[in-house]
Amino acid sequence: MAESMMGLKRSHRCTELGTANVGEHVTVMGWVQKSRNKGGIIFVDLRDRSGILQIIFEESDCGAESFSKAEKLRSEFVIAVTGKVEARSGGVNENLATGAIEVRASGLRILSESETPPFPIEENSKTKEELRLKYRFLDLRRPDLQRSMMFRSNIAILTRKFLAEEGFLEIETPTLIKSTPEGARDYLVPSRVHPGSFYALPQSPQLFKQLLMCSGYDRYFQLARCYRDEDLRADRQPEFTQIDMELSFVDVDDVIDVNERLLQRLFKELMDVEIPMPIPRMTWQEAMDRFGSDKPDLRFGMELKDVSSVVRDCEFAVFKNALDQGGSVRGINAKGQGGMARKKIDALVEFAKGFGAKGLAYLAVLEDGSYKSSFAKFMTEEQLHDLAAAMDGKPGDLLLFAADKNKVVWDVLGNLRLELARQQDLLKKDDFKFLWVTQFPLLEYSEEQGRFVAMHHPFTMPMEEDWGKIDEDPGSVRAKAYDIVLNGTELGGGSVRIHQADIQAKMFEVLGFTPEKANEQFGFLLEAFKFGVPPHAGLAYGLDRLAMLMVGADSIRDVIAFPKVKDASCLMTEAPTPVDEKQLQELGIEIAQEEEA
Repeated sequence: MAESMMGLKRSHRCTELGTANVGEHVTVMGWVQKSRNKGGIIFVDLRDRSGILQIIFEESDCGAESFSKAEKLRSEFVIAVTGKVEARSGGVNENLATGAIEVRASGLRILSESETPPFPIEENSKTKEELRLKYRFLDLRRPDLQRSMMFRSNIAILTRKFLAEEGFLEIETPTLIKSTPEGARDYLVPSRVHPGSFYALPQSPQLFKQLLMCSGYDRYFQLARCYRDEDLRADRQPEFTQIDMELSFVDVDDVIDVNERLLQRLFKELMDVEIPMPIPRMTWQEAMDRFGSDKPDLRFGMELKDVSSVVRDCEFAVFKNALDQGGSVRGINAKGQGGMARKKIDALVEFAKGFGAKGLAYLAVLEDGSYKSSFAKFMTEEQLHDLAAAMDGKPGDLLLFAADKNKVVWDVLGNLRLELARQQDLLKKDDFKFLWVTQFPLLEYSEEQGRFVAMHHPFTMPMEEDWGKIDEDPGSVRAKAYDIVLNGTELGGGSVRIHQADIQAKMFEVLGFTPEKANEQFGFLLEAFKFGVPPHAGLAYGLDRLAMLMVGADSIRDVIAFPKVKDASCLMTEAPTPVDEKQLQELGIEIAQEEEA
């Protein structure tokens, strides 16, 4: 039967005790990790969020009543123990922070009993994730998950401290806002007071933080909850947290400077990892040409090489057709993989097809210097030699080629180099390689919409030297935009914002907005810009992604207390669920039933 605390107060968490406390009388509370009855003496591993402490119960020390209770203890019972700290009698346990001590119990209260949990509460659980997420309140008791959650908390605390020292003000922006459907889908919230009208949940605080700059707040930040109705991945959730900031009277270098120092401080204080400064920068074009990605992983080589000029005169139709249609032929060199089995090469071909490739050409440089290739019969020995030389192909190397439009080639080879790195175990989680990717295209053409769309958002400042090309060649205009990338993951991104009315009006025109449409969606911001707006710029990090990479987790679900699964549902609460008909009537909403086929 559960007992109350009756004035009992915890004196220490489990791992706050050490050899310095030997001889002290203490009170500890937590969950039973396991209990072992050795006949006349009972050993209990007590767990709280700090770690595990061994408790010893002997009837001569704790009395018959407490010993009788101790005999009933099972995993996950919640208990309070009073006792004396002693040096461990059975030898030091090097695997525990408290391995040199134990507490000899003088009293025990069972604060709460527990049913047998559906899975063991242990580190690196092998239990299926679906079951762990259904019982997330139990899963969160696991020591490794608790360490991740505490680490995330420390990131937030230190970020707030650093930004406050840098003169930033923490200001909260609304989470019930106007829908502005540019970018990902909004989550919509119906209004009872305004039937037929909807709020949106914010995808980011973008417009409000720009308004704060108009209002003279100079330096703003917020740990902002954001929502996007999009398909989930390992590093994506429908609701997430941004470290969001905006600064006035700055340019690109100013934003990069303060954020480099923030990252340096976080990694040094929380992990004792030195980030070399300054963080390297690379333009978007260079990143795509060298790595096939705007978020390149720099932990390994295998860079893309453009061999279009080398193969231009060959008779291989795949290469010729790609070049004739304005595309390119590029390759990567998988060093030392020349002996790869044909079955594995075929698997790589199928992998490449998943990213839009029609196929994948390969050239293996054998140990004797000869070649084995899928296209050797279409090229002379000299052409094969030139191609291998252009790829720095040495005996034992495997050269892989894609030929298509640049966008397809980049996507195929960018993902292929990551897959090969995974297979060769080149992706070390404790090797932190940062990169700023700069000068993104301002616009990208959407085949689906038949128009240019903003690569980031409609308020991104173009590079001044490119603005003259906005009418005749809008796709070539670069933006004052920048992403911070870590180990192939985009941690965050931002840009200098447009603060001139004429440039903003032209930007809307290029994006296909009529003045009326622009005013309908963004009128409140444009109105504010009429009354004196400073030059401003900002950036937002994904706090979840940053925490995931810092703790070495495989998914952001491991650093979010109550995450969703890939269909955006919560297995624990079963959200989303249908709601009461009366609630729908109050909102003026009727659910259309799908007819059965």
